[in-house]
Amino acid sequence: MTAAANDGGTGAIEAPAELAAVRPGEHLDWVALETYLRERLGELDDAPALDGPMVVEQFPNGSANLTYLLRFGACELVMRRPPFGVVAPGAHDMRREFRVLSKLWRHWDKAPRGYLFCNDHDVIGSDFVVMERRVGDVIRLVVPPSMTHHRDVGRRVGLALVDAMAEMHVLDPASCGVGDLGRPDGFVTRQVSGWKQRWDLVRPEPDDPATSAAVAAALPLMDEVYERLLASIPPSQRASIVHNDLKLDNCQFVASDPDRVGAIFDWDMATLGDPLIDLGTLLGYWPDPSDPPDSPRGTPALGQIGLPSRKDVTQRYVERTGFDAGPIAWHEAFAMWKTAVVVQQLYRRWARGESTDERMSLLADRIPNLVATARAVLRDAS
Repeated sequence: MTAAANDGGTGAIEAPAELAAVRPGEHLDWVALETYLRERLGELDDAPALDGPMVVEQFPNGSANLTYLLRFGACELVMRRPPFGVVAPGAHDMRREFRVLSKLWRHWDKAPRGYLFCNDHDVIGSDFVVMERRVGDVIRLVVPPSMTHHRDVGRRVGLALVDAMAEMHVLDPASCGVGDLGRPDGFVTRQVSGWKQRWDLVRPEPDDPATSAAVAAALPLMDEVYERLLASIPPSQRASIVHNDLKLDNCQFVASDPDRVGAIFDWDMATLGDPLIDLGTLLGYWPDPSDPPDSPRGTPALGQIGLPSRKDVTQRYVERTGFDAGPIAWHEAFAMWKTAVVVQQLYRRWARGESTDERMSLLADRIPNLVATARAVLRDAS
């Protein structure tokens, strides 16, 4: 889910700004945070020096976790914390994100380094993680101007993402220091049951005035798709490091090299499990030339940048990993059903007044299309 781009009155779609002033209602205790950072970062032997007062901006394009840029003179750090309000069980796990990023950066260049994890809520009111700032381009709606001069840039960045995912999935978790990150046995089954529990917590009431007729009509279909997913879980072939929310706008590219991902972000759901969960997630977000105009995958603008097809994505992944992607339709359908749960969570947070981000106000309208597409993917695979 991305922010609407500002066209400047020209009708042309522009890349949304990566940094902005902090949104109203999302300011934190900056004095307490600065004090904490100056004390704790100084305890690390190779920590960056914090010269000058702390200046704060926000990365405004994410949908849930709050992410801020902290600037101390020439030093820049990134701080992430969960959203305000009620958080689903197991979601927005900053401790998990730190566990991954404090280890993986030593073994894989696409993982930013995690510096600090704090669970003292007296600092900013929640757990938070502080990490290395990577500089580069994120592709959300359109290819940024710094990359448009590259030939076939859309296809190249798409395949670069697939290659990065494949690299991650063939890493040995134990050798990277994250062998205890998760429990691979039964991972996919737990994913299905866990997301069903999250759905039950935020499930719209059909007679609630805030529930549109279309969403109310889609509720039985959400149940049907869940039952079909649960009854047809494919066996897992290996245990890999799984990002669990891998998509184009969770990646950063160096403008001079569209064939390589510079960094991957948002590791708060990372675990060990079936790598096809990540491939299915990517395909669930991925626009394809064959999609109808009302497809819930990506955005119409993103579908125009020349990305490889979903078939090409899957083929490239198999070539790079040697894994069997035969059951990928199940994982793709699960990803879209799960996304329907996510958009309802985000909408419910906005409706409760826990988010001031107006993009969240219309998200629930996506549920019918998402779950209908998930059912179609399951039907075509059977």
